[in-house]
Amino acid sequence: MNRRYYQKEIETMSRADMKKLQSERLVKQVKHVWDNVPYYRGLMEAKGVTPDDIHGVDDLHKLPFLTKDDLRDQYPYGLLATDLNNCVRIQSTSGTTGRRVVAFYTQGDVDLWEDCCARAITAIGGTDEDVCQIAYGYGLFTGGPGLNGGSHKVGCLTLPMSSGNTDRQIQFMMDLGATILCCTPSYAAFIGESLREAGYKPEDNKLKAGIFGAEPWTEEMRRDIENALGIKAYDIYGLTETSGPGVAFECEEQSGMHINEDHFIAEIIDPDTGEVLPEGEKGELVFTAITKEAFPLIRYRTRDITVLSREECSCGRTLVKMKKPMGRSDDMLIVRGVNVFPSQIETVLLKEGYTPNYQIVVDRANNTDTLDIYVEMNPESFSDVVKDIESDAGKLAASMKTMLGISPKVHLVAPKTIARSEGKAVRVIDKRKLHD
Repeated sequence: MNRRYYQKEIETMSRADMKKLQSERLVKQVKHVWDNVPYYRGLMEAKGVTPDDIHGVDDLHKLPFLTKDDLRDQYPYGLLATDLNNCVRIQSTSGTTGRRVVAFYTQGDVDLWEDCCARAITAIGGTDEDVCQIAYGYGLFTGGPGLNGGSHKVGCLTLPMSSGNTDRQIQFMMDLGATILCCTPSYAAFIGESLREAGYKPEDNKLKAGIFGAEPWTEEMRRDIENALGIKAYDIYGLTETSGPGVAFECEEQSGMHINEDHFIAEIIDPDTGEVLPEGEKGELVFTAITKEAFPLIRYRTRDITVLSREECSCGRTLVKMKKPMGRSDDMLIVRGVNVFPSQIETVLLKEGYTPNYQIVVDRANNTDTLDIYVEMNPESFSDVVKDIESDAGKLAASMKTMLGISPKVHLVAPKTIARSEGKAVRVIDKRKLHD
């Protein structure tokens, strides 16, 4: 590795210096939002807070929260904090309900976002000698543009493939010797599957690492991807609302994601009460963007459930780490009174030797919730007789009951019959909402 850090002074900054920097930027940002975003100023006034009350990070808890509902209600321009002619880009969420969330960027915002993504690429060993294949979607989705810009800043030869057209992905990967792959974990797994079907072994490609995010994935899925592609697989975290991927990233230790604290202040709160929790406790992640000019969200509730840690990291970075989100406070399914996270189901599938291609369908019949899980079989097991398939489904349902505490109905289906994701995989279909 030629460089260990992209911006060493920031990434290894002492806790005291980082807190001082964050405090200065927070004070400035609160004033900026108060002066330029009437909606948020109204929220502050309702809470009896003015910029004069905010002297640094220790006063952050005095400020009101923002939620995705606020962003939708204020669509499109209600949270814009600068003149529109200062903005050079918008990005938007891939959400499926209600109004989309639209985020605005000045050129300065784009530059800082790309720096964050460059830190992520450098942290996994990326240099100007690498060939970085970006198979995230481009366009309004933040994945492609963010990693594309970060790859340029590191100096990689960048392949802006976007998602889909897997045959072409493989052709370019092999012909141009891609060494870093960036895409969703479900698409990485599919590329691995497709390479194997095309007769390639993991050692036949030149990939050394992958940066995978935009959807939840388990440690078991990480190992499967690593084995299929012959790489080290790294997580990256971000939200369109706060810029996109690069808010936090894994280093070579693979034990949590370093948050770019010079740009984003992280808090963990009790999702029910909003109370700030001590470091090390599990709760909902809240971000304050302290350098964004066009769309600076303050105390934005992500709904992601995680834990923050300041344990020393072998990579030398002092940036606080967040664990891989353990689910979402709003995506959590409550089925027959039991909390169910899709990640629990994925853990069982991979442990039992199934593919991570599955879909959960929740419905309601006779006032009782039903839970159906559709799971793709491996090509080998698909050739089994019907009796064996039924037996396997029963065994898998029993394992699911042990993990979840309730009995699902498991349906084993033919390989490649569940749609593969080129953006975010649609893992959950909750039909109960149709009855509201």
